[in-house]
Amino acid sequence: MIAYEGLEREIIFLGYLSDFELCALYNKTKAFVFPSFYEGFGFPILEAFQCGAAVVTSKSSSCGEVACDGAVLIDPSRPDDIASGIKKILSDERFAFALKEKALRRAQDFSFEKTAKETLKVYQGVG
Repeated sequence: MIAYEGLEREIIFLGYLSDFELCALYNKTKAFVFPSFYEGFGFPILEAFQCGAAVVTSKSSSCGEVACDGAVLIDPSRPDDIASGIKKILSDERFAFALKEKALRRAQDFSFEKTAKETLKVYQGVG
């Protein structure tokens, strides 16, 4: 593990947040960074997308599949890769804006209504 001296002064651990508080943070963030090694699905990515946040996430596991081209995809085991993804968003306003637009479009591919309809089709096909 690489130690970054002084970094602990830059990170705030918030604990539990209400849905309202979480949404407000997603809406105000410059970059939502989610370098996960394993995810079952990636709901935090979709939550951030729905709020129009620029996202940096893992290209591995389901994160890359959920995000597609709506996020900067990184290798979560490489701190320099994570830093590069963050820097790309923070240093290029046009890129960040375009990424947010892609994220909003990608979020539209996922909804509980769409999931319910697709699940119903599967059930109907089995019976």
